[in-house]
Amino acid sequence: MSENNIVNTPGEEAGTNADVQEPANAEQAEAATATTNAPAAEDNNSSESTPQPIIENSVTESLPQPVEEKLAAHDDFDWSVDKRNVTHYTSDEKLKYDKVYENTFVTIEDGEIVNGNVVALTKTDVVVNIGFKSDGLVSSNEFRDNPSLKIGDTVEVMVVEKEDRDGNLHLSRKQARVFRAWERIVEVHKTGEVVTGYVTSKTKGGLIVDVFGLETFLPGSQIDVKPVTDYDQFVGKTMEFKVVKINEAIKNAVVSHKALIESDIEAQRAEIISKLEKGQVLEGTVKNITDFGAFMDLGGLDGLLYITDISWGRISHPSEVVKLDQKLQVVVLDFDDDKKRISLGLKQLTPHPWDVLPEFIHEGATVKGKVVNIEDYGAFLEILPGVEGLVHVSEITWANTPINAKEFFKLGDEHEAKVVTLDKDARKMSLSIKQLTEDPWNNIETKYPEGSKHKGTVKNITPYGVFVELEPGIGGMIHISDLSWLKRFNHPGEYTRTGEEIDVLIMSIDKENRKLQLGHKQLEEDPWTALQDTFAVGSVHEGTVTRKDDRGAIVQLPYGLEGFAPNRHLIKEDGKSLVADETTQFMVIEFDRNEKRILVSHTKIWEQAKVQEQESAKKEAKAESDKARKTVKTIQSKVEKATLGDLSALAEIKEKLKKEEEK
Repeated sequence: MSENNIVNTPGEEAGTNADVQEPANAEQAEAATATTNAPAAEDNNSSESTPQPIIENSVTESLPQPVEEKLAAHDDFDWSVDKRNVTHYTSDEKLKYDKVYENTFVTIEDGEIVNGNVVALTKTDVVVNIGFKSDGLVSSNEFRDNPSLKIGDTVEVMVVEKEDRDGNLHLSRKQARVFRAWERIVEVHKTGEVVTGYVTSKTKGGLIVDVFGLETFLPGSQIDVKPVTDYDQFVGKTMEFKVVKINEAIKNAVVSHKALIESDIEAQRAEIISKLEKGQVLEGTVKNITDFGAFMDLGGLDGLLYITDISWGRISHPSEVVKLDQKLQVVVLDFDDDKKRISLGLKQLTPHPWDVLPEFIHEGATVKGKVVNIEDYGAFLEILPGVEGLVHVSEITWANTPINAKEFFKLGDEHEAKVVTLDKDARKMSLSIKQLTEDPWNNIETKYPEGSKHKGTVKNITPYGVFVELEPGIGGMIHISDLSWLKRFNHPGEYTRTGEEIDVLIMSIDKENRKLQLGHKQLEEDPWTALQDTFAVGSVHEGTVTRKDDRGAIVQLPYGLEGFAPNRHLIKEDGKSLVADETTQFMVIEFDRNEKRILVSHTKIWEQAKVQEQESAKKEAKAESDKARKTVKTIQSKVEKATLGDLSALAEIKEKLKKEEEK
């Protein structure tokens, strides 16, 4: 306790109501005052004294001094002092002293932040005096950041409880710091001020940052403008941040280091854009490569180098020319201030290849190029980067048969070609592969005369025929009807396949239209002529039903021929119809050599057999009837005169003959 404080008299400490006399004169008053102060000095020397009510010196000094009186012997008792040990004051004086007394007390509430003085230090606690009726204790752990703390220092603490279970004043420096830190964080969030924080640890999805003594969250996406995968590298570092989000309810804040970088980049971007001009050459670094181009860092500003502006030649992917982190000189093609978009070019730094076309490329020259694009109408060959020529499908081969460019050319293949036309202004070039060789149609009659036999390769199959190549540029078509004498095909693919070799006969030559009419079945004698007598109408042959449909059935006959049997000619004698793979006898009912058609019937065979049986029975009956007539005539000629009995027998014979004739 302070030495200037006045404590109660011993009588009051003992809890008695003994009367205290007012001193009669100044000497007695001083003695009384000295006597009153004595116990206070003793209490001050005690380390564990019981707290006593205190009164400031100012109150003691302002007390009125008693008027000196001359007392008679044994008449020193002061009747003006009542039993409560209270001196009588005027009302004004009483109000004045009450006010002075009330000011000696400090009014505090739970959760209030106050300043206090360190009055003592123990091994576990710090004793802080905040002017309350008792001192408060703060755990030493809350001062770990201040190892130089000493008695007499002023610290800011929060009143957690004015009186806990033990009656002690509970203070917290940590909660005071958290409260002040949150106030500052809310303020810097409003103002956008940059703060410094210490990264304490890693957590799920980001980092924990200590800002003003308060833990805040730094999401992984807000660490840098580039994706960050290793969070451990930032733990233990002091960095600058911006408070980007706060939650008042749970006292939580989110900070961002990326926002600072972006603001710096934005400032650099604005400065760069303000100085940009079309055609300006800048140095940039390739930061990302996509299928459609490469993004370049121009020093705080990104630009797009589109794939078509990378090279004068065709490329399938930007990575064929540029690499990540590669530094390049690029030219500004266009930019948009509002959208912050910049279009860059790399090929524009070099002249267009058509403007500096080499002298060896001219009409009639033979050049070599790589296939860079294939269309239905032809293929583009790249002679030099940015210099391409078109080989039309009509300039691939001398043959007048359809050519599929996508089957003839392959991307990346190299071909030699002749420059047919060249237009530098329009930057177009037409090429020809077939003109590198002599036109084989010039002497077609000599090499492939009509009626000559040759071998060829099947190049293409259509529903109406087969295209056969005899040599590059020379070929013709075999019509579907000229594939076989005996079989009729629904599609030529049933007889041959693309790439197979086939024997052909030159049937006719159309030199003007570059066409050959070829035949395959003509290599053999027409079997329909030789078999006409064998398969005469009415002849019976064994056949097998190979295929059946709604109209009838295809019947395989001897010598490789096929016949057709309508449904009504497939009925057997038992009333059932022939089925597929069934073998039986068939009768030829029609033979057409010109149309290569044979109609057969199974039903006709057993129907004709029944008719023949009926005709045989009729012939036998007629023979018997004729024999009976002859017998009757013989008898009549021998009998001159008939009797009644004879007439009766004759009548019976006649009746019998009549019935037999009717049958």
